[in-house]
Order: sequence, then structure tokens, then C-alpha cells
Amino acid sequence: MKIIMLGAPGAGKGTQAKKLAVKYKIPHISTGDIFRLNIKAGTPIGLKAKVYIDQGQLVPDDLVVELVIDRLKQPDCERGYLLDGFPRTIPQAQALDAALDQKNDSIDCAIDVNVPDENIIKRMSGRRACLNCGATYHIEHIPPKKEGICDVCGNDLILREDDKPETVKKRLEVYHKQTQPLIDYYRKKKKLLSVDGTKDMDAVFNNIMKALEA
Repeated sequence: MKIIMLGAPGAGKGTQAKKLAVKYKIPHISTGDIFRLNIKAGTPIGLKAKVYIDQGQLVPDDLVVELVIDRLKQPDCERGYLLDGFPRTIPQAQALDAALDQKNDSIDCAIDVNVPDENIIKRMSGRRACLNCGATYHIEHIPPKKEGICDVCGNDLILREDDKPETVKKRLEVYHKQTQPLIDYYRKKKKLLSVDGTKDMDAVFNNIMKALEA
């Protein structure tokens, strides 16, 4: 099974990706992980990517595609894989298709975890984090025992910059501009499965499984 996960930041696609990877016994591959591994190992591709990352720039599409294709050649991908965070743009998707086509291979499906923007803003702005021990909470769904205080170490909880409504709105704008077109791209290829991501985590997973097995 070769799957691409789509969904806005905060839609919960990362959580579903991990569950699917366990279910199908396939690697859960994120571009962030690939970058970190290659940079740490000092590979030629990793060193190229590091130049852009160190300057706060986006890694060019051709280099991202090269890193991903290199990762897909590893033995653990023989039974399939799950791509999370790639492709992000139409050119990346086209480059991936072209590279797979050369091996007479293709993606099986793209799963869109669909959550309205207002739900995501509410969901993410309710998150609270402890900078001391790394524990995370949600003021509605996983509240700490004492408001504003970490259950684990007793330090103050904060609303991270990334989770503030104004930051989330900007991230969603970027998503809709760059990544949303991928939904139409895979729909035209008849490879899109869309699920309601507003339900609880287990219900979303069950609906994904039903769609995959239909």
C-alpha cells in the first residue's frame, strides 16, 4: 500500500498516518525526518539541503524530490510506504509520479483528512505546552488537573507561537494556496479518498479503513 496523507496543519493527519503505518506495517515517511537523517549522516543530498535550511529558505522542489525518491529505494519500502508532508505542491506531485512511472510504479491513493479552518483554529488555539518537560494538553479535550500548570513537573503551561490564532490563520492561507490544489490533482486521477476529520481520532481512523477497503 502506497499512501499520501493530505490535510491542513492541525487536521490530525500525522496521527492518522502513524496509525495507518502500524496497521499496514509500512514506514511512515515525513520530509522533516528525511532532512534530519541526511543532514545528520552528512550525505551529499543532506549537505545541499542544509544550506537552504540554515538560511531559513525552502528547500527547492527538485532537491526535496531527490531526497524522497532516495528514501523510497530503501528495503523497508518494498511492501509500501506512507508519505506525510510530501508532496506539498503540484510540481512535487508531478515529479513523484514521473519518478515512480520510470519504475512502472504508482501511488495507490491520497487520503485527505478534511477539517474546516474554524475547527482547526479552535483546536490549535486550545493547545497548551510545558516548555520544561514537553508535556502537551488541550484546555477542552486533555486539560491539566490545575489550570495553567503541568501535571508532570508543575511548571507553567504556555500557548506556543505556532498555535496562536493569527499564526494558524497564516499557516492555513499557505496551505490553501500551495497544497489544496493537490486535492483536485488526485481527484482527477481518481486516487483521492476524503474523510471527515472533525470526528474523534478513532472514528476518523475507522472511516479511513472503510474507504481503503471499499
